[in-house]
Amino acid sequence: MRGLIIMQNQYILSPFYLDEPLPGLELIAESGWLMNKPVLPEDDKQHRMSHIYKQLAEYTTEVVLSGKRPVSITGDCCSSLGVFAGLQKAGIDPIFIWFDAHGDFNTWETTPSGFLGGMPLAMIAGRGEQTIPNAIGLKTVAEEKIILTDGRDLDPDEEKMIKESQLIHLSDVNELNGHPMIGHPLYIHIDMDIINPDEVPAMNYPAAGGPSIAELSRIFRRLSETGKVIGVSVSTWNPELDKKGQNRKQCMNLLKALL
Repeated sequence: MRGLIIMQNQYILSPFYLDEPLPGLELIAESGWLMNKPVLPEDDKQHRMSHIYKQLAEYTTEVVLSGKRPVSITGDCCSSLGVFAGLQKAGIDPIFIWFDAHGDFNTWETTPSGFLGGMPLAMIAGRGEQTIPNAIGLKTVAEEKIILTDGRDLDPDEEKMIKESQLIHLSDVNELNGHPMIGHPLYIHIDMDIINPDEVPAMNYPAAGGPSIAELSRIFRRLSETGKVIGVSVSTWNPELDKKGQNRKQCMNLLKALL
């Protein structure tokens, strides 16, 4: 396509699920990938996670300043905090698109489970738990610059807070087509559980329904064609549930449509 900017991708693999090692994820690493695998201190979960994301932020900044596009892959969505902090340190202030079956917009007041993995989008917007953002130097992102797309499985108080926020919630991923926000530099985060679990069942928190791989591929190609995608992060399938590697293959092929 005329005017399309082709960027060289630099993959950064953080083989963790929150603060727990996820060795099965290391199997996807290829030559030239950066491995973010720091030795974690004996500390509470937030500070252990901060240790991972501070290094991820530093890698992200270095990659951007070298003229490449960072592509972060890890086992959960909280790692997006590190990528965003790294983009900010490199002087980038993007529109943020969050592809997820869930909202991840919980705070300690709204969460029914106390699960940190259900809070990262709220953290990025400056709500709720801020230990990790403060530790890694993440600046609050204005809610009107955040697009949550799909988000079909929300906790009751989380859903209420999203409706009352300035967040842009597009329940149908196809609403991204022609959306005025995609004309700006874009950082895209993808939780692979957005895919209909009938196609990729190896997920920790599958949610019924959702777009197909084919549908998401079309959306990702259109986003790619804008030439505006400056950073990508991925929360993967569960390697321990994906015994034959089929979900890995499907998800990585889907990612290629965006890159």
